[in-house]
Parts: sequence; C-alpha cells; structure tokens
Amino acid sequence: MILTYASQRDYDEMAGKPGNDPVWTGEDFAAMGAFMTKFNQDLEASGELVETRALGAPVHTRRIGGVPALVTDGPYAETQEVLAGYWIVDVDSFDRATEIAARLGECPAPSSVATTAYADVRPIIDSADEIGL
Repeated sequence: MILTYASQRDYDEMAGKPGNDPVWTGEDFAAMGAFMTKFNQDLEASGELVETRALGAPVHTRRIGGVPALVTDGPYAETQEVLAGYWIVDVDSFDRATEIAARLGECPAPSSVATTAYADVRPIIDSADEIGL
C-alpha cells in the first residue's frame, strides 16, 4: 500500500484559500490532476493497480475512541498531517512498490509543497503471522 499525506492547510491551498504559503493556481491543480490520472492509468495498464482513493479534507474527519466512545472533530489534536490518499498495488516485490511510490515525487506542485511531500510504502498483511516484528 502506498500512502500519501497532507494537512488541512494543504487542502485549503489546493482549494485556493490564502494562507502563509502561495495558493495553488488553477494550472498547478490541473497539472497535478493530469499527473495523477496518468500515474493511475499506467498502473492500470501494467495490471498492478488494485485500488486507489483520495480522501476528503481533515476538517471533515471524526475520530471515535475510548470507553465510553468519545467522538471528536478532526483526526488528531497533536498533528497536522493526515492520510490524504492511497494506492493498493499488486506487485512482485516491496522494491517494485517503492519504485512506484518514488514516481509520486514527479508530481507537479508548488515548491513549498514539493519539497515537503512524502509517501509511505507498507505491506498489507493477511494474518497476524505476517506482522513481522
């Protein structure tokens, strides 16, 4: 699984709301969309894409936990970055998944975003025996 992250500020900037960093232009957003479309089409064509989804802004998140269950708005009080999207890929090796994730670094974005963007690659396990601790 390839995971990407963003903050509420990132979502706001993509939506054109002013903040401390430059707001994404329409051209920036279109270039990112075109890159992601091609990225997904390439994975589909290679037969490696199982599923991909983008996630809504953190402001639309609710966290449920504790006993009794406590519901709060937002994912975390301590952090600003949250899961923004993911790809599930069916590949021959962890290295291949890493190669695919590295291509995300080519995604067009304002420099303030591109220099801090990252992705995680994590195996999906089918049983507790695969935890690998």
